[in-house]
Amino acid sequence: MSENENGDNKLGKYTVIASLVSSLALVGLFASLSVAVNSSRGAEVYSKVDIIAGMAFVFVLSMIVSASVWPTVIENKLKME
Repeated sequence: MSENENGDNKLGKYTVIASLVSSLALVGLFASLSVAVNSSRGAEVYSKVDIIAGMAFVFVLSMIVSASVWPTVIENKLKME
């Protein structure tokens, strides 16, 4: 394998990992905030299905956005090495 192919392989692997980690962190933040808001009021504002559907929505959207942001960041970081 040439050096360029190895660098592309690293970039792809790091991009997927960074996208998954950042998306899961955002999903965790969304879940904790929505549960906190739901429990702070007398009556339930959001059902569990609403929260889970929101978590899925946040995950998909954040994966789309992070898949376009992380490659540039990681590529610049790998060039600095």
